[in-house]
Amino acid sequence: MTDTEYSIVIPAYNEDKIASTTLTQILNFMRGYCAFFEILFVDDGSTDGTITAVENYIRTHQEDADHIKLVKNPHKGKAFAVRTGVLMAQGKYILLCDADMATPIEELKRLMVWINDQNFHIVIASREGVGATRRNEPWIRHLMGKVFNLVIKLLLIRGFDDTQCGFKVMTNGAARDVFAHMILFGDNIPETKKPRVSAFDAELLVVALRLGYRVKSVPVTWTHTPSVRVRVVGESIDMFIEVLRIKLNDMLGKYSL
Repeated sequence: MTDTEYSIVIPAYNEDKIASTTLTQILNFMRGYCAFFEILFVDDGSTDGTITAVENYIRTHQEDADHIKLVKNPHKGKAFAVRTGVLMAQGKYILLCDADMATPIEELKRLMVWINDQNFHIVIASREGVGATRRNEPWIRHLMGKVFNLVIKLLLIRGFDDTQCGFKVMTNGAARDVFAHMILFGDNIPETKKPRVSAFDAELLVVALRLGYRVKSVPVTWTHTPSVRVRVVGESIDMFIEVLRIKLNDMLGKYSL
């Protein structure tokens, strides 16, 4: 472990249009928030110019180059990209942050209060509940999210209104322990030729709770970003099947070993 305080893990697939803006927003905030941080930009086998965009950014922003690490993954989906970043992270705290910045980086302050002052190990952003704000989200997307979270409550874990928001912060020790115990989204994730949305967040939280870590959900402001990559029906079916597999693993006690 180094003196790095924060590691920001950004999984990205075909984000060449926003990569520079994302890095600028994070750097502008982190410079005033913490002197010792790293940004792990994990490319998930992009087929566009994402890698080139990040490399150009690093080359033209030499004053920030030491803060940015570009990781080139094969295309295995967001879960594997996040996993790669977490296992490389040197920071005392690890922030998972989507490349579209749907949740503003400034929300990190709100989440860290619960780690620093209340000794939680993992704090997740929630787009539901008192104090949360959702912007520009199509009603069908919102409805599907509520249905999925209901399924999570009925089959896996209660007490969380939103498990899928990509903005999560955790201590390094908790993160490494949790990822070491994940099964569906462990080291054996296969390569894919299409974008992959999954129940990764649900398995992460189930594992964390079974291992005894304290998890807190905090309402945030979130802005919907349109995406043409999501296969609504197909991925909904895939995620439901994954939830059933997580349920079976949980019933067999595999997450507590």
